Amino acid sequence: MGDVRHVAVLGAGSWGTALAIHLARKGLKVGLWGRDGGRMAEMRAAGRNVRYLPDAPFPATLTPVDDLDALVSTADRVLLAVPSSGFQDILHRIAPRLSGRGLVWATKGLDLETTRWLHELVLEALPGDVHWGVASGPSFASELGRGLPTALTLASPDPVFAEDARAWLAGGTLRVYTSDDVVGVQLGGAFKNVLAIAAGVSDGLGFGANARAALITRGLAELMRLGVATGARNETLMGLSGLGDLVLTCTDNQSRNRRLGLALGQGQGMDEAVTAIGQAVEGIRTARVAVAKAAALEVDMPICRQVYRVLYEGLAPTAAVEALLSRDPKPEF
Repeated sequence: MGDVRHVAVLGAGSWGTALAIHLARKGLKVGLWGRDGGRMAEMRAAGRNVRYLPDAPFPATLTPVDDLDALVSTADRVLLAVPSSGFQDILHRIAPRLSGRGLVWATKGLDLETTRWLHELVLEALPGDVHWGVASGPSFASELGRGLPTALTLASPDPVFAEDARAWLAGGTLRVYTSDDVVGVQLGGAFKNVLAIAAGVSDGLGFGANARAALITRGLAELMRLGVATGARNETLMGLSGLGDLVLTCTDNQSRNRRLGLALGQGQGMDEAVTAIGQAVEGIRTARVAVAKAAALEVDMPICRQVYRVLYEGLAPTAAVEALLSRDPKPEF
């Protein structure tokens, strides 16, 4: 695939910034792109992303930029880390300039408008000679930005490109495993936020560690049922991008989705809770996608369904828990 020296990281939120810092620490030349020219100028002046990662100074080889076309045209590889809501737009903007460069995305989720997997959008938009992969796993941006150990899975249909991407992405405190299960690696990252809201609600209601463990385990069962219906492999969903990411977001208050659930369980209204969190809570919109996917594929996802009812139908959290507990008994497997 060739020597990689210059990487374009697209998306100057917390996750894109953390990935850019990590790559620059490795000695790569990194251009970090964001839409807002004023904010990118502020980052250049401050030498850090004051808004999202104020405690993680930029290495000397990291440059914030706002010229997307110029950055992509000069980079050896492109790492896309924008929110899923903006994924398709940026993908179409950069597609004509990706030939020979290769694309990895670290965006978690599906296309919220069509409920399609992101790799389906990539297959439609990119020229046939562009190799691609998706990276996902248990990863809080603040910890990677501080240089704390993190592990991801990188999936690509091309094993040669997967190894190429692993080589320039991994190193230092970031370990990367490879896979060819593109759907499986995306599935956990897409739906774990909905289950994190459920875990937060349970803890907000004071239900304790037993209930939290049960929700995580039965939430994993829902992911695995959906995985069977979509062609994902069970071992992928038991790995970093499935169980690993699920445990992370359900148990640590760095998760915005868990914090939303905590607030709802403690009696706050959703608008009040989202305002207090101050950033997008992906699980709110993803709950709609989860319910739609489950219905279309005839997959039983009762936890996701009850989260949807709390968020969109005004169901009281206590009533949602009662609905789950009163379901007919059945074998675990």
